Formats: sequence, structure tokens, C-alpha cells
Amino acid sequence: MVKHHGVPFLEKKQTDLIVNQTNKNEIKKILGNPSTTSKFDNDIWIYIERKQSQSKLKNLGKMKIIKNDVLVLEIDDYGILKKKSFYNKNDMNKIQIVEATTSSGFKKNSFIYDFMSSMRQKINDPLGQRAKNREKINQR
Repeated sequence: MVKHHGVPFLEKKQTDLIVNQTNKNEIKKILGNPSTTSKFDNDIWIYIERKQSQSKLKNLGKMKIIKNDVLVLEIDDYGILKKKSFYNKNDMNKIQIVEATTSSGFKKNSFIYDFMSSMRQKINDPLGQRAKNREKINQR
């Protein structure tokens, strides 16, 4: 059994989007409405495609992530696509988290970074079992 969430064939469809040429209406026609939006200097639209399957019986039917693609689009004030970033499951595992950082104010990249970090966490622990196990240990 395969569970599908988000935009099907996101990797293939995103190739039709051309930076500095495609507008908001064309993006919606190709991909539909975005999964998530944000507003900074420019609009940021995020599209997700995720496929999960139940693993083998020996793993007690835990869900295994087959595909986890994320497309981040930055659209300027005129409605034109200015930047396009595509991330797959392997890219998200490569994201480095810096332990000690100091930040002042609100940064443009913080939303994307937080979103990608949460997606990586879901890949590594899709059912939230680690948090539940920690609670059980702490209760003892």
C-alpha cells in the first residue's frame, strides 16, 4: 500500500517552470495551489510530494518514505518566478545544522531553513517514535 501526499510527479512538472519567465498563473496551472506560502521581500511558495509505503512484516508495518520532494519557488512583486530550488530526500539528509549560532532580527532564509529541517526530521522519524520513547524513559 502506497500513500501519496502533495503534487504528483513534482520533479517532472517543475522542469516546465522557467526562471524570469513563468508567472503565478502559469505556476498554478502546472502545479496547482502551493502546499505552503510565505511573504518576505518576495512571495515564497512551497510544493511537496511525499510517498510512503508500509515496510516489510519484519519491521512491524512501519511506514517507509519512498519519495520526499520539495520545490521552493520565489516570486517577485510582479508575479514572475525569480528563483527555483528543488530538494529530494537525499538533499534533505545533507542539510547541516549548526549547534551554536547567534542571530539578530528576522532573516529571510529562516523560514525555508526551519521548514526543510522539519521535513528532514519527519524523514528520519516519520511516526514520531523517538519522542514517544523519550517520554516513556523520562516517566520511569
